[in-house]
Amino acid sequence: MSPRLTALHARMVAAVLALAFVTVALLVGVWLVFFALFIAVDPGGAAGFATLFTAFTLVVIGYLEYSHLETIERFADATPVAPSDEPELYRTVTKVAALLSVPVPMVALADRDAPEAMAVGFRSETVHLVLSRGTLEALETADELEAVIAHELAHVRNRDAMVMTAVSTPVVLAGGLRSRIESMEEPGVLILIVGPLWFVSSALWVVGRTITARLSRARERVADRAAAEATGSPAALASALRRLDGEIADTPNRDLRAVSGVSSLSILPLEPRELEKVMLGPRGDVEPSFWWLRKRLHRLERRLFGSHPPTEERLAALSSLERERSGR
Repeated sequence: MSPRLTALHARMVAAVLALAFVTVALLVGVWLVFFALFIAVDPGGAAGFATLFTAFTLVVIGYLEYSHLETIERFADATPVAPSDEPELYRTVTKVAALLSVPVPMVALADRDAPEAMAVGFRSETVHLVLSRGTLEALETADELEAVIAHELAHVRNRDAMVMTAVSTPVVLAGGLRSRIESMEEPGVLILIVGPLWFVSSALWVVGRTITARLSRARERVADRAAAEATGSPAALASALRRLDGEIADTPNRDLRAVSGVSSLSILPLEPRELEKVMLGPRGDVEPSFWWLRKRLHRLERRLFGSHPPTEERLAALSSLERERSGR
């Protein structure tokens, strides 16, 4: 195993351990809030009541968050197609699936210009490979398409969807608790509870999301390397990433916002690189308030919470891998 890949695995292990710490911190933080409330009422039973209310709160938040998730195919507006409808595409998918030793997935096509490519599903036997028409049109060679499909099926082989869903649980719970507290219009006396809960959930949401994003970036790098090794052509994947990145840069912000719900799952982030500046005033010549600050916060958010490494870094890693292979 190369030193570069060993370092990636070490980073992923560190991220998982850090997220385990975040989970414990969330449980302890919520428990302490309830314990401080009940100890003034019933010192003897405070610990038991705090444990019961902590479990109830997190179970309810978890149910509300996950029960409202729609299928990714619906988010992506993708429709499954049969092999008879897209025989050439299925031949390519079948070939790549054999290279990576995974079952051949069902292919779903999205009638969108934004370059989407993602593997959806927890179990390899039920995965859907979602591709947009924009992706198929942007890629100019069969090798580029194979490389993109290999990247997505590498995620399937590595069970990334299952792993990322599992490790994101504390982030989902903290974010759900935080958003529901913020939606309370007049908490009244409950502010004594929801105030500390908001602080705990917000802090752990930021920390947890940062760690989750770091893990996601590491798994993207691993999928890049696996795809390059399976197809034997790091240059093909680099070329595909370069073309798709250019397509995303040329896609209007309104179209990117329409696919933002699946951005973290796609081969490249489907998000505007910069905030869209909308001038205000009767003549449209007034800059939005604190625009300089909002731009910097947006860049900080992308740096902390970005689910993918910068494309330039991925291209550099693939170029290095190409040199390694040519030097053998």
